[in-house]
Amino acid sequence: MGPSGTMGGNIRIFLELTKRWLHKFKINVVTHEEGFKTCQYYGLKDANYHILNLGSRYLHVPRAMGFYAIIFQIIKMIEAMFLLLSIKEVRFKKKCSVIYSATDFWPDVMPALVLKLRFKNKIKWIAAFWLAAPSPFSKESPYKGRWFIKGLLFYLYQLPIYRLINRYANLVFVTSEPDVERFITKNRDRSKILVVRGGVDVNLSEQVREPEHKAYDAVFIGRFHLQKGVLELIDIWELVMKKKRDAKLAMIGCGPLEDKVKEKIRKHGLENNIKLFGFQDGVDKIKIFKSSRIVVHPAIFDSGGMAACEAMAAGLPGVSFDLEALKTYYPKGIIKTPCFDLEAFAENILVLLNDERRYQETRKDALEWSKEWDWDKRALEILAELERV
Repeated sequence: MGPSGTMGGNIRIFLELTKRWLHKFKINVVTHEEGFKTCQYYGLKDANYHILNLGSRYLHVPRAMGFYAIIFQIIKMIEAMFLLLSIKEVRFKKKCSVIYSATDFWPDVMPALVLKLRFKNKIKWIAAFWLAAPSPFSKESPYKGRWFIKGLLFYLYQLPIYRLINRYANLVFVTSEPDVERFITKNRDRSKILVVRGGVDVNLSEQVREPEHKAYDAVFIGRFHLQKGVLELIDIWELVMKKKRDAKLAMIGCGPLEDKVKEKIRKHGLENNIKLFGFQDGVDKIKIFKSSRIVVHPAIFDSGGMAACEAMAAGLPGVSFDLEALKTYYPKGIIKTPCFDLEAFAENILVLLNDERRYQETRKDALEWSKEWDWDKRALEILAELERV
């Protein structure tokens, strides 16, 4: 779990669901110091915390420091195992306890697996598996050219985790319908694989007033990462500007490609047309949404992407590529573009900006679909599913 200035969908799901389940269960959270601060910042104050002391000390070791980053992950795994074994609800409780691994990273998965193997029927393991790493040799992989080695390492890092989860987890949380099949085994049927999707704070969106003037034609929100299509978005926006010279794009987020995004904007002279806001959350984020006309979701490899639905809840219709996962994730409210046709993507943006009837129809669909994602509703639905299995 990262600091409060960053927020992946995996941690958002954990925080929002846990806040809504605290009244029903006693919840223990094992995390490092920054993770604790993030939980406190987002209102998860009443859980029982177990802080990783060594994990906190080595938290800021850069990932690029290969060997040291690996040592850091091993330290976190070992310390988390000992902390979990010290929790009395795990050791002495006669009825079943549930352990939830919030990501598919080794430091989260291995302690959960060790407890599952150690206590067997006393432990039910719910494993989150949000995004399957693509084979670096597949045409769907975004890790091409100089990024190939990174994609290969990602794939090899995750492959053993996938196999361990598939063999030992009692339940699996996935993001979208296409991910369900990979976890069906002779010991786990479809009912024990829950499509969580994510959620949005519909009430917060409704509390923020619409401005008199829309400052941005479109907004992007997400991680600045190869998978999210952020570099392709700069090219798309140039194509939009060929027909709408004053087109303005807001980009919310941060990530490993942040410097490359800034460099590409400068190189193409788009400083007056693209504004970077960095990480934003809460009311500040909603204000940017409501100052925009549409949301763009140019992900080129994704299992969903709930950030776009936050903008849809603010009344923004969207444009995306027609990824397999998005067919069920966003069945309406977003115009789908043939995969990875940048010119067609730009044309769909212009359709929404210029065709008022199409804009209002898609906007209505976006608002209707986003109401299905309300966090209060999603928390109740997921809890009901868990209690059934």
